[in-house]
Amino acid sequence: MRLRNAAALAGLVLGLWLTSAAQAWERAVKLEDLPAVVKKTVLEVSKGLKVRGLTREVEKGQTFYEAELEVEGRTRDVIIDATGAVVLIEEEVPWDSVPAAVRAAIEKGAEGRKIVLVETLTRNGTIEAYEAHVKKGWWTVEIKVDADGKPIVEK
Repeated sequence: MRLRNAAALAGLVLGLWLTSAAQAWERAVKLEDLPAVVKKTVLEVSKGLKVRGLTREVEKGQTFYEAELEVEGRTRDVIIDATGAVVLIEEEVPWDSVPAAVRAAIEKGAEGRKIVLVETLTRNGTIEAYEAHVKKGWWTVEIKVDADGKPIVEK
């Protein structure tokens, strides 16, 4: 019985891992290995900032590049598509700069757990969402709300 349960659990874990691996995979890249248009964008958005890392990610058949930057001790991740266009900026922000409705929604979702950090998700110059990283036991989970504090459920 234990062997069957262990095999079932191993199968479930493998299935979940393969499902997530099929949806997106990410690997570190070097600046010199980026396509010219992407490299140009990375150099523009990182001017004067510390580059903490570069990655290439394939998600649902589309290739994206992420430049992880450091701005005044906080992170700013710039997501760039294969044409060199910036598609999304995820930027860590101070808790006191988060609008009250967003703070309330995050605190409600956190259910008293520790809120580790909050990021803005900006597309085309407009903040479209806030993403909070919340400590839940050994795990860190994300709570995502729109700019009005309404929960966003990922599909």
